[in-house]
Amino acid sequence: MPGSDEMKTETEEVDGAAARAADRHAKPTWAQIRYLIRGLKEPGGKLPLFDDEGQEIDIRTIRSCIARGWAEPWFANPVKPNWLVCKLTPAGYKILGVEKGQ
Repeated sequence: MPGSDEMKTETEEVDGAAARAADRHAKPTWAQIRYLIRGLKEPGGKLPLFDDEGQEIDIRTIRSCIARGWAEPWFANPVKPNWLVCKLTPAGYKILGVEKGQ
């Protein structure tokens, strides 16, 4: 049927946008909270690459925080380009119950 592929693609795009919007209003998991809270003590809200035990933060945690708007990429790391250096967003501060700048 002509146009059915186009219609399917548009429907998928709308469904994907709705899912992303719903994700932004989701409550953070414990792993996400532990990751985000570490940005409160760092200048500019810089988020860690490693946890308190020296283990690399799970990339899924970082990407899920970015997808929900709680974190954003800050800059590219020239030494380790595959590392995702991020910082808290205003929504990230808000989800933690903190005003930015406190």
